[in-house]
Amino acid sequence: KSCQKPVDKYIEYDPVIILINAVLCKAQAYRHILFNTKINIHGKLCIFCLLCEAYLRWLQLQDSSQNTDPDDLIRYAKEWDFYRMFGIASLEQTSFFIGIFITLWWMTPEMLKRKSDFILLLKALLLSTYGKLLLIPAVIWEHDYTPLCLAFIKVFVLISNSQAIRVTLNLNRILPWFAIFFGLILENGVVCLFQKMGWDV
Repeated sequence: KSCQKPVDKYIEYDPVIILINAVLCKAQAYRHILFNTKINIHGKLCIFCLLCEAYLRWLQLQDSSQNTDPDDLIRYAKEWDFYRMFGIASLEQTSFFIGIFITLWWMTPEMLKRKSDFILLLKALLLSTYGKLLLIPAVIWEHDYTPLCLAFIKVFVLISNSQAIRVTLNLNRILPWFAIFFGLILENGVVCLFQKMGWDV
């Protein structure tokens, strides 16, 4: 129904080619992954991406970057800053998803009538955040262009989220971006709230 084709062409394709097409944000590849495969790594992928983001934020804290003594690194590893960063990253991502769900439910209530629709969209959004795994090489190969790399990673994740919404709900291109924009507003509101509370975000 969704692709308006007699058969899914990716059934005959090698998984590596499907993955490359998904990285290129092709809607057909997303459709195949979401509807015609039994991938059940949504939760694990989400936790791993949040750990990567928390680690990056933890590294960017000024206290942990000033001292290079191994004893100090061990002491920092024992502190709760990393877990706090993980909690903040989790709350930000949750608020981002809530913003998307609210916008889509408000704009197209007929698309999200059943609980299964919400679950499918949540799985699609969790899978589409795989771009955050690129934070690992960005941290390992630290260089002068790291902020630019992080900005590109953020844009790539947002494009992937847009494709996931589009494919899951069979929408045009504008509405998913509107939902993502509202999600970003809600996420930035949470960041501002943390900053007013005096937390390093």
